[in-house]
Amino acid sequence: MAISISSCGVFQPNKGKKPSSMASTKSSSKKGGIQPYSKVITKKAKSDSGLFMVHKLDEKYFFEIPDTLIGREMLMVTRIAKTAANLGFGGGKQNTSVLRWDQKDKKLLLRVVSHQIYAADSLPVSEAVKNSNFEPILYAFDVKAYKKDTVNNSRNIVIDATELFTEDVKPLGMPDFRRKGYKVSRLDKKRSYIDTIRSYPENIEVRHVKTYNAGSPPSNSATGSISVMMSNSMILLPKEPMKRRYFDQRVGWFARGQTDYGLEDQKSKTVVYLDRWRLEVKDEDIEKFKRGELVEPKKPIVYYIDRATPEKWRPYIKQGIEDWQVAFEAAGFKNAIIAKDPPTIEEDPDWSPEDVRYSVVRYLASPIPNANGPHVSDPRSGEILESDINWYHNVMTLLRNWFFVQTAAINPDARGVAFKDEVMGRLIRFVSAHEVGHTLGLPHNMGSSVAYPVEKLRDPEFTKEYGTAPSIMDYARFNYVAQPGDGDVALMPNIGPYDKYAIMWGYKPILDKEGKEEKPILDSWILEKQDDPMYRFGGQQFGVIDPSSQTEDLGDDSVLASTYGIANLKRIVPNLIEWTKEDGKDYEDLETMYGQVLSQYNRYMGHVASNIGGVYQYNKTYDQEGAVYTHVPKEKQEAAMNFLQEQLFDTPGWLIDNTIFDKIEAAGSVERIRSFQTRTLNNMLDFGRMARLIENETINGDDAYTYPEMMTDLRKGLFSELSRGKTIDVYRRNLQRAYVERLEYLMTNEQSQIPAAFRRFVKRTNVDVSQSDIRPVVRAELKALRSNVRSAVNRTRDRMSKYHLQDLEERITMILEPNKS
Repeated sequence: MAISISSCGVFQPNKGKKPSSMASTKSSSKKGGIQPYSKVITKKAKSDSGLFMVHKLDEKYFFEIPDTLIGREMLMVTRIAKTAANLGFGGGKQNTSVLRWDQKDKKLLLRVVSHQIYAADSLPVSEAVKNSNFEPILYAFDVKAYKKDTVNNSRNIVIDATELFTEDVKPLGMPDFRRKGYKVSRLDKKRSYIDTIRSYPENIEVRHVKTYNAGSPPSNSATGSISVMMSNSMILLPKEPMKRRYFDQRVGWFARGQTDYGLEDQKSKTVVYLDRWRLEVKDEDIEKFKRGELVEPKKPIVYYIDRATPEKWRPYIKQGIEDWQVAFEAAGFKNAIIAKDPPTIEEDPDWSPEDVRYSVVRYLASPIPNANGPHVSDPRSGEILESDINWYHNVMTLLRNWFFVQTAAINPDARGVAFKDEVMGRLIRFVSAHEVGHTLGLPHNMGSSVAYPVEKLRDPEFTKEYGTAPSIMDYARFNYVAQPGDGDVALMPNIGPYDKYAIMWGYKPILDKEGKEEKPILDSWILEKQDDPMYRFGGQQFGVIDPSSQTEDLGDDSVLASTYGIANLKRIVPNLIEWTKEDGKDYEDLETMYGQVLSQYNRYMGHVASNIGGVYQYNKTYDQEGAVYTHVPKEKQEAAMNFLQEQLFDTPGWLIDNTIFDKIEAAGSVERIRSFQTRTLNNMLDFGRMARLIENETINGDDAYTYPEMMTDLRKGLFSELSRGKTIDVYRRNLQRAYVERLEYLMTNEQSQIPAAFRRFVKRTNVDVSQSDIRPVVRAELKALRSNVRSAVNRTRDRMSKYHLQDLEERITMILEPNKS
């Protein structure tokens, strides 16, 4: 058993006596011991000054660390800088650790610090917390030399840091989940090396190439290996952590948690606090702020536009950043967020987007059709230290596709595959503002868009004032509800009422109060808005239970909104060839845009289907009236079922356009329609959805849309031809077989397990299928269907319909009587 004693002043040297770790002259002659500085860092060294000195000698890198940094905490952020195909993406964060330099005799230790558990040092329980939170040593370095720094009044410790980045130190390289997926066996040192180490005033930036032997590499499989360039940022954390603001689930915010054992609660409790920038009122402006005047913060939020960004798009990205000024004005600040061009190489050759002092919109030459806004924050306080927005070139393709399929029916500017610069610029500005919102601390607010009545989205006056949703952080995209003749309606959201409210709630200083003292005031701001749907937060769902908090939807009635959306798609399809044509070009764009029509149509089906068995979630506290969870009203669920029968399960003939098909494919239209019909059907016949329907009936009785009613309505709609002996076309035959196959699945399978890696993200209703009412109802439906099929066989005169019904009868019998020979 090893016994470790903390270095909190237990062993103090005798007064006037030099500590042993400080002695260097006697050991300097010993081989491998502490040497004179000039023997370690020779004149051949290439040195870079910043947070601490970095010296390069041949292939070795030495760190010269001031003793003033001993005990200071640093944040190590590990990202992929460059990668192979199918292996993450450049800029993707892989790991974050807090590190602390600690000296022990002739060793300099790099410890991993955890802030997951905590108790104030003044409390007795703090000793127990320290004993339960011993800091592991990431790496131990031999002290090579010392140097007295008279300028900074410090003594610098020199170590050889090379092996920290050339060895397989897992927190600094490829994470475990990727190693397991690609069957990584070991690091190949011969094909691994340090690329660069640069020192900046507040951070050290390291880039190193790691090559791993791998059994299942995602690309270049013949090499049996994976090579990636990793980026490690060592960021000095502030000496004084920022004042925390505590999280409330009624306002959407990126947050972090810490288990505090020093509270008076009779259990360990996790306190959760916001990730946000440190915006503070200048001392000389405090009285102005108290009077309600706008003041400039001590340090504004500044974003630089990457030098690689094409000139014509820079103004739009900058506008998207500064669109948030109005939100910070609601928090009491002016000029709180600023967009700047970086200095030219001639103006400042040392300026770099890797310098943690600069937050940068990074323009990446990548085929990824996306943008994202990650940030780096202090785990002790939630203070955002910097953010680099990753802007991938092909985000323009994504914007073109969305704008075309959602607005071309009413918007001539969207009719084509290449937009005018001012049109694309406006779309870029929209995405820029959305991504900046993430870097300010705001997650997606998918509950925002349902605040507006659907018909208001057709009103030019209303949409010009309020946009298409109260929050730009919703995935409310573009106005697919507006119809031809509605006039000059707004087509996208802006920084809306919710965004201003959320920024005010998170950033407005509450002077002379800290932490829990702020809660009554923060609560009062929430209660002021509690009855207004424009200020509601609805979190993003991975597995939709709450139909009022979905991606890509618009308005308070998904059936009506989707009906309008389909009407516009019906206007687009006959014009697809005209709106995508260009002499000398093949039909690739036609195929792409037809695919976009199908995707948009499928979204409408998902928006509506989620109402069946849906449960609304409105977060509340004890001082607010009403339930947090309420089932979707019966009439809304019935309307959803009718919509799906009419718009999806009745064959959507308007999508079957042979003038398109004969230009983009030899075959596939039948399979395509089967595929998206089946996707929605299986979604409706989900174990969790059935469990919620059963519970709804249990709680609400006749006021509920019951599970048996849903199943009967679905069957009657899907098999409406049976009672009249009508011909069943190929699309309906495929759909009916898919229905029977799904019922077989429900009879023979249990609810699948959610993979451990996704459990914290995916929401669903869990149910023990074998002991629930699910299978008795499914069995009853199969028996009813078999009876209907037997009766219909003799009524139909169409040969394929007859064969189909005979096959269905056999399939159903095999499900109900599996042991029958």
